[in-house]
Amino acid sequence: MKKLLYLTLIFGSLLTSVGASAQFGSVPGVVTDSFKTRYPNAKSVSWSSKIGGTYQASFTADNGKEVAKFNKKGEWQNTTKEITQDALPSAVKDGLAKSKYADKTEWEIRSVTIRYLPGNVTQYILLAAKNDIQKRSLLFSADGQLLKDGNTL
Repeated sequence: MKKLLYLTLIFGSLLTSVGASAQFGSVPGVVTDSFKTRYPNAKSVSWSSKIGGTYQASFTADNGKEVAKFNKKGEWQNTTKEITQDALPSAVKDGLAKSKYADKTEWEIRSVTIRYLPGNVTQYILLAAKNDIQKRSLLFSADGQLLKDGNTL
């Protein structure tokens, strides 16, 4: 029994160290150079990597905390940051008001995130919740169109 426990601990620590090295490998220079070009005034930058070669930089800019994602070639994928519901453009507020999530007695908007994509595309992600179990992730275009209504945990 002690041998089994010992082997389990060793195997578990090996898996943990392999997973950590795959997740937190060094960021390629092409990625960091691309980030520095796009965000020259970024402060407090921390990097993480995802399986599949996506690199994520969390940083502080003039507008607050942001997260930018780049592929392994250094190509920018998107940038997100949390904003207040009051900061939503009127078109998105109107889109929300026309949706089934407009009833504030039934649904609460818990968070609002703005996402910038290549091609000057801006999207808004709203987390709507009835309670701690029933939550929806709502994706709006900049013109207020509901693009996606999905379950979230």
